[in-house]
Amino acid sequence: MISPQLIETIKNLKLMIFDVDGVFTNGEITFSDDGTEYKTFHVHDGLGIKTLIRQGIEVAIISSRETNIVNKRFGELGVKHIYQGYHDKGPAYLTVLDQLSLEDHQVGYVGDDLPDLPLIRMAGCGIAVANASPPLHEHADWVSTKRGGEGAVREICDFILKYHAIS
Repeated sequence: MISPQLIETIKNLKLMIFDVDGVFTNGEITFSDDGTEYKTFHVHDGLGIKTLIRQGIEVAIISSRETNIVNKRFGELGVKHIYQGYHDKGPAYLTVLDQLSLEDHQVGYVGDDLPDLPLIRMAGCGIAVANASPPLHEHADWVSTKRGGEGAVREICDFILKYHAIS
C-alpha cells in the first residue's frame, strides 16, 4: 500500500535523479581486451525516461563511473543533466538542485548501492531497485519489484507518472 504522504510527495516532484550502474544496467561491467567498456540498457527504460521528460519532470544522471556510453545513451533520451565521476554524489546532487532552483522535497532519487544511500535519504522520494543492497531497502520510500537492468527504471517511471498525474 502506498501511503498518502508518498503520493503527495510524488505529485510535487519536479526532478528525478538516477544512478546508472545497477539501476539502468544489471551492475555488470564488461571490458574488451583494448579496455573498451560495454553496458547494456533495457529499451523500455528509455521510453520511461522520455515520458517523464515529456510530462515536465526533469531527469538527471549521477554516476560514480565515467564513460562515453552514458553521455551517448542519455543524450539520445534528452537528458540534459549528466554528472559522471562523482564517487561522492552529494556535490552533483546539490549542483543540479541549485541549477533548477529546487529543494529536496521536489526531488526523487533512484539507486542501488551504498554510495546512493545519502541521496536516497536526502531526496523527498528515495527509491531503490529490487536488487539494491539492504540498507537502501531500509531507507527507501519505495522499492521496485524489478531488478536493475531488467526494466526497473520503466517500472519506477510508470509508478511516478501514475501518482504525479493525480490532481
